[in-house]
Parts: sequence; C-alpha cells; structure tokens
Amino acid sequence: MLDKNIVIIGVVGGSGSGKSLLSNTIVEELEDLESARVTVLSEDHYYRDNSHLLREQLDKLNYDHPDAFEHTLLKTHLETLIAGQNIDVPIYDYATHSRVKNKTLPISGQTSILILEGIMLFTDAGLRNLMDIKIFMDTPMDVSFIRRLVRDQKERGRSVDSVVTQYLETVRPMFLQFIEPAKRYADIIVPHGGKNKIAIDLIRSKVRELLRFSRTI
Repeated sequence: MLDKNIVIIGVVGGSGSGKSLLSNTIVEELEDLESARVTVLSEDHYYRDNSHLLREQLDKLNYDHPDAFEHTLLKTHLETLIAGQNIDVPIYDYATHSRVKNKTLPISGQTSILILEGIMLFTDAGLRNLMDIKIFMDTPMDVSFIRRLVRDQKERGRSVDSVVTQYLETVRPMFLQFIEPAKRYADIIVPHGGKNKIAIDLIRSKVRELLRFSRTI
C-alpha cells in the first residue's frame, strides 16, 4: 500500500521491446493529472563505470547481465526520491564505457510519478519492492532484434556484424536466462507494443488511484 508521495512504475522488457515508447506514452497520458510531475529514468544510467579496465577487458563486458548495473546506487536514489529529496543521476558514455565526469542528470524530489525503465530491474528484489506498478513488455524476439539492429546502427554507429554477434552471444541468452523469467513478477504484461491502448488505460487508472490515496494519508 502506498505510503509515500511518489508513484514508481517499473517498465521491463528485452532490448528493443518498446519500453521507451511505452514510457513516453505513459508520460503523455498522465500529463493532464492535476499537479502531477512525471519523470522517466532509465536503468542504463546505472551501468557500472568501467574506465579502469583495459581494452581487452572492455571487449569482454556483458552489458546484458544483472551484474553490469549498479543496482545498489539505483536503490539508494529511489529511496532518496521517496524521502522527497533530489538526486543526481550518473550519465553513461557508451563510447568510453564509463560515466561522464562532472556531469549528472538532476531529478527533483518533488517528482510525483517516476517511470523507471530497463532490462534487469525485476531481477533485483529490493528494486521490485520499491515499485508500485510493475509492467513487462512482451514483444516477440525477432521484432526486438530488428529494432535493436536499426537503433545500434543509427545511434551508436555499430556494424551489422557486431550487433548480430552480440545478440547471439549475450543478448539472447541473457534474455532467456534473466529477463523473460522475471515476467512472473509483473502486475501488467503488455503485448502489441508501447501504444497498447488498453494497457495504457489500466496504468492511468491505477496511477490515479495511488495518487488519490497518497494525498489522503
């Protein structure tokens, strides 16, 4: 039962499953809620800083394993937001495999709705316990792969061969080992992409209910 002035919505799915689209759609749908401040936070910000590793070690990193993320820091930040205090989120640089120095993303402790999206969020019980609504994007793997292929070529300048190799060696195995089994923790499973109208309506109604309750305690 909600005993805080912030609603935390966890959105999980494989890479390319439509998490960001769903998150942005939720923001659009909740913008008209009275005095609601909606913020999206990606788990990607919490990739571990690997600036101390050698090139041959960096090449072997598995970014699709729970250990790739500093979930302890993320939990601390969520607890800080729940306490109504501001946080400074690290910014990750994929080119250098490290966090950007002297630059962070500030998030206000006055945020009333936090949409937390990522691939491994449900693998951590501590994170799950801080979420008020848990959503899983149930997207076919071939669709997710095509989206990832297009994104990594356009946004990260990667070759087709490198994307395919990574998919076969880590992305697909880690999805089957960690992400898909975590679907059992979801309150809502969303098929048909991030514009699923029925799912959006359910989420909107639940958020309204939680916000009304938090303002009466």
